[in-house]
Amino acid sequence: MTQENTVKAAVAAQGHSAERQSQPLDLLAINRIAFQTIVRKEIRRFARIWVQTIVPPSINAVLYMLIFGSLIGSRISDMDGFRYIDFIVPGIIMMAVIINSYSNVVSSFFSSKMQNYIEELLVSPVSNLTIVIGYVCGGMARGLLVGSLVALVSLFFSEIRPVHPFVTISVAVLTSMMFSLGGLINAVFAKSFDDISIVPNFILTPLTYLGGVFYSISMLPPFWQTLSMFNPMLYMINGFRFGILGASDIPIWTSFIVILVFIALLGTIAMMLLNRGTGIKH
Repeated sequence: MTQENTVKAAVAAQGHSAERQSQPLDLLAINRIAFQTIVRKEIRRFARIWVQTIVPPSINAVLYMLIFGSLIGSRISDMDGFRYIDFIVPGIIMMAVIINSYSNVVSSFFSSKMQNYIEELLVSPVSNLTIVIGYVCGGMARGLLVGSLVALVSLFFSEIRPVHPFVTISVAVLTSMMFSLGGLINAVFAKSFDDISIVPNFILTPLTYLGGVFYSISMLPPFWQTLSMFNPMLYMINGFRFGILGASDIPIWTSFIVILVFIALLGTIAMMLLNRGTGIKH
């Protein structure tokens, strides 16, 4: 009788197991958990080595404000009706947001490729959209954190306050999102650690310096003013400057349109690359 009961229990257990297997996976819950896990991992990753990821950008910002703002700026007349230090602070903050958002995603995603654990995500029931959003949010977390610290540091050098807080926050968040997507695309194509430093060193940094961080494009000759319009950094830096100072070389609606177009373009490219397995599947 005991053996019969054991057999019945085994058959019932198999029936329940088959019934569970036949039930569809809760993909929404799976992707939600995956998203939370990726973001948590990304934040812990840069927070664990904060001496390398958080402190240096803040020190660089202090040097920029000390050298260009206090020492050199004291010998420069007002820029667009503002003290020179007040004029350059928004650009320095945006520079920190851009570089750190980009660097966090490109280094993290490339490491996941080199260590082969990105493959575990790709073979799981987690959608590529969740992977992209997770890494992008991780990059945004670092970029906005560093930008906030630089903004706090700037209070020792300047007394500016955001004239349009909503515009200030919106431009910072959207810009951070855009360059996080750019970092992901760079990481997909990168084949070595040297490849992930090419874009920040030879493209992002020069474009940022030429994007109106330390000067107003109204000072440039007409030809160079026109050429500057092709620099996307100009729209982000001026959009952020408008949010803080209420003045900009570019109409604020133009800045928002350019940023949103780039986000849509880079997001589409990132999804296409992941769907095709470019640089990941061999």
